[in-house]
Amino acid sequence: MKKTIELPATLMEAIRYFSDPDVCLAFMVALRWPNSKVICPQCGSDSVIFLANQRRFKCRRKHPRRQFSVKVGTILEDSPIGLDKWFTAMWMIANCKNGVSSYEIARELGVTQKTAWFMDHRIRLAMQTGTFEKKFSGQIESDETYIGGLAKNMHKWKREQKMQGGRGTAGKAIVMGVLERHGEEDAVSQVRAKVIHSTATPTIEKEIREAVEPNSELFTDELASYAGLSQEYVHQVINHTEAYVKGKVHTNGIENFWSLLKRTIRGTYVSVEPFHLFRYVDEQSFRFNNRKDDNAGRFANVVSGVTGKRIMYKDLVGKESKDDLSSEAGA
Repeated sequence: MKKTIELPATLMEAIRYFSDPDVCLAFMVALRWPNSKVICPQCGSDSVIFLANQRRFKCRRKHPRRQFSVKVGTILEDSPIGLDKWFTAMWMIANCKNGVSSYEIARELGVTQKTAWFMDHRIRLAMQTGTFEKKFSGQIESDETYIGGLAKNMHKWKREQKMQGGRGTAGKAIVMGVLERHGEEDAVSQVRAKVIHSTATPTIEKEIREAVEPNSELFTDELASYAGLSQEYVHQVINHTEAYVKGKVHTNGIENFWSLLKRTIRGTYVSVEPFHLFRYVDEQSFRFNNRKDDNAGRFANVVSGVTGKRIMYKDLVGKESKDDLSSEAGA
């Protein structure tokens, strides 16, 4: 896609470039059907005609829902928001290092905050990597971090409730990250992060085995849950009460990712519901793993992930809403 389509380099250029509906349509067609053969999402036929006055396609075969737009079968399906605004939002989220709040998206695009929030989460879905093709290998760092409000900022009753058991991390969400150090001069370290329910040995061991090839070098802190992995991996521990680096033994790479993640959550999004946390983790993981790409490259990677994914507003809020999508119509 990047070879066949010359993309703009800056946000201003992107806004101008995608202000033309024909350009937006051609871009989506080239993205979804690189061989220029538009395929009907209902029957799979390539016998399709273009209805220029409606900017839609129509399958020649007789079946329900013969007409369809380029949004069908993507995260944009059923959205009345124009492609120009969608592409602008994708550009901003992909390239703003600390993320973009729904309030800022709403101001810049001229939509409601509720619409911008829904757009943000659908774009985060496009940023999800999904199933990884291969496991990490070589030199690997693993660590966990806790996401949640500071106890000193809570009401007394809530602070006591969270602090039951004497642990300062009680009541916080746990995020585990695994980082593969770059093995070549021009390679980029990659990270995989996810929300886990505990740091117990079975959970930690399961996540490591799923993400890391056996016999790899595994660098962790002194958390006891990693101890049982020494037979499968070259496991080395850095004790942070003594030092942060001992030669190649350290977890500074994954710690750097935690600082970026927390800066995004605390500085931009401020308050993240625990059941949505994994979406923000996926967003930051995407930007971290694509940090060496230029703006157009990151944008193209986001747009490449829109197909075959969909999420409804009711899925995000956890309940039926009488105005699930109608809120977009008035934006």
